[in-house]
Amino acid sequence: MSVNLEDRPIETVRSEVIDQLIMNYSHGEISYEAFDRRLDQAMELANHQALVELTSDLPLAVDKAFVESKKQDLAPNFVAGEAEEVDTMINIFSSSNRGGAFRVANEIRYFSLFSSTKIDFTDAVFSQQEVRIKIFSLFSSDTIYVPENINVASKAFCIFASIDNSAPNNGVSQVRSTTPTPTIIIEGFSIFSSVNIDLKRSMKEKFIKMADSFKKMFS
Repeated sequence: MSVNLEDRPIETVRSEVIDQLIMNYSHGEISYEAFDRRLDQAMELANHQALVELTSDLPLAVDKAFVESKKQDLAPNFVAGEAEEVDTMINIFSSSNRGGAFRVANEIRYFSLFSSTKIDFTDAVFSQQEVRIKIFSLFSSDTIYVPENINVASKAFCIFASIDNSAPNNGVSQVRSTTPTPTIIIEGFSIFSSVNIDLKRSMKEKFIKMADSFKKMFS
């Protein structure tokens, strides 16, 4: 029994179209300009048929090797093992950055007073599926960068403040993988402060980097 295109989840169709665009670009079937333009359209369109038409003229279908490579590239940086129980950051009239390939503790606590705190999880190594960040931010401006392949839940309280969570949830839901997907849970208080949760690298940048990597592999 055939399945109507409209009955399929739009994000599944979008993922398949983006995969086919990357596949054909990496094998030299379309130029970078065409790939870049169609990728923008694929990430914005909300119509099943319009999405499918983006690849209707492309000769190559996605193969098993591509799917496996994509799984590895989009999988979270997860290494099972022991992690520090609590990691504490205190900033008073100052600023601090935490980033690079650090192993994430089970719980991160930070106190920020008239300060700027930045935590960058882009290249961090997760060893547990749930990480809690407990914040107390007063008259401060804080930024938390997360990879596109983890989940983020914000449960912090705001008092004359803002918490802007721009990170997409279930970033790797399009990719079936046995690698655990970590979740960062943000709790605590933001008072007269701003806390921004965002991707350091957009999904488009991630797809372009992946496509360029495949192109080098196949050229």
